[in-house]
Amino acid sequence: MDLNKHIAATIITIGDELLIGQTIDTNSAWIASSLNKIGITIKRRVAVGDEWDAIWQSLEDEGKLAQIILITGGLGPTSDDITKSLLCKFFGGKLVTNQGALDNVVDIFTKKLKRPLLERNVKQAEVPDNCIIIQNKRGTAPGMWFEKNNVIYVSMPGVPHEMKGMMDDYVIPELIKKFNVHPVQHRTLLTAGIGESFLAEKLTDFEANLPANIKLAYLPNYGMVRLRLTDLQSASDLSRIDEYFQLLKLKVQDFMVIDDDVSMQEVIARKLLETGRSIAVAESCTGGHISQLFTQMAGSSQYFLGSVVSYSNEMKQDALKVPEQIIQEYGAVSSQTVEAMAEGVRKLSNADLGLATSGIMGPAGGTDAKPVGFVWVGFSSKEKTASTSFQFRFDRKRNIELTAISALDFLRKNMG
Repeated sequence: MDLNKHIAATIITIGDELLIGQTIDTNSAWIASSLNKIGITIKRRVAVGDEWDAIWQSLEDEGKLAQIILITGGLGPTSDDITKSLLCKFFGGKLVTNQGALDNVVDIFTKKLKRPLLERNVKQAEVPDNCIIIQNKRGTAPGMWFEKNNVIYVSMPGVPHEMKGMMDDYVIPELIKKFNVHPVQHRTLLTAGIGESFLAEKLTDFEANLPANIKLAYLPNYGMVRLRLTDLQSASDLSRIDEYFQLLKLKVQDFMVIDDDVSMQEVIARKLLETGRSIAVAESCTGGHISQLFTQMAGSSQYFLGSVVSYSNEMKQDALKVPEQIIQEYGAVSSQTVEAMAEGVRKLSNADLGLATSGIMGPAGGTDAKPVGFVWVGFSSKEKTASTSFQFRFDRKRNIELTAISALDFLRKNMG
């Protein structure tokens, strides 16, 4: 029996900016992932604008369907932030000043920001008198925990950094205690170089022989596919899911990057740290995207030395010392050029490894010989130089992202 099947949660995100596409809702994805890890299933995700009736109706509707309702947004100091006053009325309370929240606001403005404290900022410390306060260690708006008709309602700021702090520090631990939940067991591996449909074809028999409580999910993204096994019963005995995970690894061993739920750049980072090597990147068509993938990880300064965004031919020649004759004879998008770029950035930075990209991202600039989406990737070490080409078929943004991931995979295969 699934111990957690009766625990349903709804996420309500509030803000006009979410409905018009001005802001992407990353909060829901993060919350859903966090709750899934502790065995709570998200049944619905609801987005509403800054409209009293719409928010009120959502609270009423979801309160009939879920035991947990997590709300983000609408707690700021401006006139369109109506969530707090609505919740006060919805739960029949009255606004009072919470001293802990007020102390936090005063401390932020007078000591950290060194700015004048406005009345609207002080009002952020006002909360309904019938809620449990969740202090905001990362901002000024406190969170609020209500209970009504055996349903838990938690309201948090829409700022992701602040919401995550409240979830980690208070909400998740309290939900674990309240519902005595048990983590759902997952096993995930990363593949590259094979499409989702081809993987599914290879795994037809494997899926057919899975027990009812173990499910296989395909999670494709930019030239890679994650395969995730989930034990829906959250059994304390992990031998069953581990047994099928080993079988899965054997089935896809020719395409498996790593048997862990990490990104391609994390795979590269681990290998560089394990071997004590460093890398530098020369980017033309990717415009710094590969460098961003590295530097968004904490600790990347231990192995990532830097990059040169050599978009023009002059930059390739002047900064990376690519011979002018190579570009004139073979073109900027060629194996000869990217190999020279990779070698040039490696020598310029004194890195152990060099990686380079050059291509035509579109929508214009393609030719019959080198159409839009055509890319060369180069690699250089003291021992060898190598290159490979790719042909992508999407818009500019996706072509850049696919090039970056494909370049990292090419690096993985060549770095040993």
